[in-house]
Amino acid sequence: MRQIIQTFTFLLLISFTISVARAADKMDFWLQPQHGGNSFNRIPPNTAYFNALHTYGASWVRLSWDKWPTKQRDFLLGSADRYQGLVAEDVATLRNVLDNAEAAGLKVVITPLSLPGMRWSQNNGGQFDDRLWQDNAFWQQSARYWRDLAAALQDHPAVAAYNIINEPAPEKMGGLDEHASAATMKSWYLQHKGTARDLPEFYRTVIAAIREVDQQTPVMVDSGWYAAADAFTYWPQPLEDKRVLYSVHMYEPYSATSAPNAKRKAPWPYPGKVPFAGLQQQWDAQRVAEYLALPFEWAKARGVARHQMVVGEFGCVRTLPGCTQYLEDVLTVLDQQQAHWAFYSFREDSWDGMDYELGDKKVSWQYWQAAEQNLPDIVPRHATKEFEPIRKRLEQ
Repeated sequence: MRQIIQTFTFLLLISFTISVARAADKMDFWLQPQHGGNSFNRIPPNTAYFNALHTYGASWVRLSWDKWPTKQRDFLLGSADRYQGLVAEDVATLRNVLDNAEAAGLKVVITPLSLPGMRWSQNNGGQFDDRLWQDNAFWQQSARYWRDLAAALQDHPAVAAYNIINEPAPEKMGGLDEHASAATMKSWYLQHKGTARDLPEFYRTVIAAIREVDQQTPVMVDSGWYAAADAFTYWPQPLEDKRVLYSVHMYEPYSATSAPNAKRKAPWPYPGKVPFAGLQQQWDAQRVAEYLALPFEWAKARGVARHQMVVGEFGCVRTLPGCTQYLEDVLTVLDQQQAHWAFYSFREDSWDGMDYELGDKKVSWQYWQAAEQNLPDIVPRHATKEFEPIRKRLEQ
């Protein structure tokens, strides 16, 4: 009997050791710069989709599911108004997509656009949902949601990180202007520290819940004000968890890179003088470099390792004349910083604005017909000059 018990104990120890080692490898993935794309599609991606991204040389994909069909109000959540447990059918769909990514050789960062009390505006009638940043009860629901999600996905080999929420903005309705000065941001945070608008504390709450079931998978946290590159400025220190990746998004100057600019009769130019933070400013390669340096300077001053820094999204509307130059200028900085990055977006089937394989011309009517009928997108893609700044770096 003693020998049987010893053998059983030994097998349990081996199983536990293998499990921990396998999970620990997930952080090892991030020790070298990783380059990939964002998937914000309306139809759950198949293996061919992921194969196409991997063929370019991408190593990871930032995956969101909030556009996917579901029988409930909100995919996976059931309802962002009150979380009561994961939707089993939706979990099965997500795991199948993860299988597709794994088969194509891609790692995946799990990225919800909605949380309890924060329904993604495009699924919310275009209205910003601020409830999460007003009521700590939604913090607790979000923590339960993430504990359940981590428990359901921690064993999947494709999962490389959990990105807690895409582009949080607790500051938006909290009295802090976007791109305010560093002093103003720090003063604002001191006033709101310990309230429901305390983003670092929110992350601590959710990470603690994740660690109850998964102590190894890295966690990715976006900065505030829609993941702005200057919004880590007010954080006094990094989070205590050592397996955290810090992410910003880069679309600045938004007045020049965005869809609203593409609709202007005379679009703001890049490079050139454009509105930013209430002023007319010159934006060019030098200004891009100065602005994008901010999160890396914040990290270095606080002992955050270079491999923990991510630019989780960047892009510009492909029809704008300066788009290719903008992508080149952004990526030149990320080359210098040796940062992880994921471009926005890869073969999106509901919005063509930043699908660089489509070139700089308007998309064909078949694209919109498929979107209206919720059919697969069959518009052909190919490498273009607009995609070249990204393609040549994925290939390296």
